[in-house]
Amino acid sequence: MGHNQVCPNFWASKKVMITGHTGFKGSWLTLWLKLLGADICGLSLEAATLPSLFDQVNVRDGIRHEIQDIRDFEGVANIFNSFQPEIVIHMAAQPLVRLSYEKPIETYATNVMGTVHILEASRRANSVKAIVNVTTDKCYENREWIWGYRENEPMGGRDPYSSSKGCAELVSSAYGRSFFENDGIGLASARAGNVIGGGDWAKDRLIPDLLNDLEKGSILEIRNPNAIRPWQHVLEPLSGYLMLAQELYERKSDFSGGWNFGPNDDGAQTVEWVAKTLASKWGAESSVVSQSGNHPHEANFLKLDISKAQQQLGWQPRWSLDVALDKIVTWHKAWISKNDIQGLCTQQIQEYNSKKVYP
Repeated sequence: MGHNQVCPNFWASKKVMITGHTGFKGSWLTLWLKLLGADICGLSLEAATLPSLFDQVNVRDGIRHEIQDIRDFEGVANIFNSFQPEIVIHMAAQPLVRLSYEKPIETYATNVMGTVHILEASRRANSVKAIVNVTTDKCYENREWIWGYRENEPMGGRDPYSSSKGCAELVSSAYGRSFFENDGIGLASARAGNVIGGGDWAKDRLIPDLLNDLEKGSILEIRNPNAIRPWQHVLEPLSGYLMLAQELYERKSDFSGGWNFGPNDDGAQTVEWVAKTLASKWGAESSVVSQSGNHPHEANFLKLDISKAQQQLGWQPRWSLDVALDKIVTWHKAWISKNDIQGLCTQQIQEYNSKKVYP
C-alpha cells in the first residue's frame, strides 16, 4: 500500500461508519471519503449550527444518513448491525469547552457513555476491522508547560469537556485490551488540536467569531489574546485519521493506541496573532480588542508532540498556519458570494492531497 498518504484504492467501496458526520470535521471527512469512493453510513444528531457545512455542501447526497443519538445504545447497535461497517471513525461528541460548564451531565453522557456505546456496537457487529476513536489534545493533564505532550502522558482535564475526553481515552484503552486485541481488531485514539477551516459556524470558536465580525465590518473581540493554541487546517488531522485507519485495517495491532496530530511548531500562535493575520488577509483595517469580563477557565498553552505520527505513520503537516488562514478566507468569501462551495471543498481536498511536503 502507498504509505505516507491517503490511498484511493484502499478506500474504494470500503464500508465506513462515520459518527458525527453532520459536524464541521465530520462533513469535511464525509466529503473526502465520498471522493475516494467509500460506501458511507453517517450516524449523528442533526447539524448543530445554522448555517452548517453539512447542509451547504449537500453532504448527505449518496450516503446512508442516520439521525441517531449515541447516548441510546439500542438505536446505535441496530444501525451498526444493519450496515455492517468494516471501518469506524468515531467523531460524535459534545465538542465545546464552554458549553461543558453549562451542560456537564450531557457532556459526560455523550463523550464517555457515547464512546462506550460505539465501541460495544462495533464489537457486536462482527464486521468491524478498524476503529479510530477521535478525542482531543485536551485529554492530557495540562501542566501549562512549554513542551509538547506525548501519547504516553497522563490523561486528565480540569473542565468537564477535557475531562470527559480523558475518560473516553481510558474507555478506549480498556476496550482495546479487554476485547479488540484478542479479536485482531485495530483500535486507535486520535488526538488533534484546534482545527480550523471553511464552513465552521460553531459558537465560541475563535475563527467563526472573527469571520462573523469581519463580515459585519465590526471590531474583532477576542477572549484570551495571549493564549497559544496549536492551530491546524481541518484536512491535516483528517488525513491522519484516514492513514491510521488504513494501517489498522492492514496491520491491526501495531497501530493501536494513542496518536497525536498537530501542526509543526510554527502553527502554535497566540489568539491575537491569528485574529490580526486573518483580518489582514480579509483586507480589513480592523482593530482587535480584548473582551472584558470573566470567562471560564481555558488552558493558556497546550502543544502536542507529533513525532510518533511522523516516524511511524509517515504523516506530516502540509499546510502552514498562514496557508490555512488563506484557505479559510478564500472559502468564506466564496460562500458570501454564493459561489460553488461544494466544488471549492473538493478543490481544497485535492490540492491538500497532491501536496507532498510542508512549505
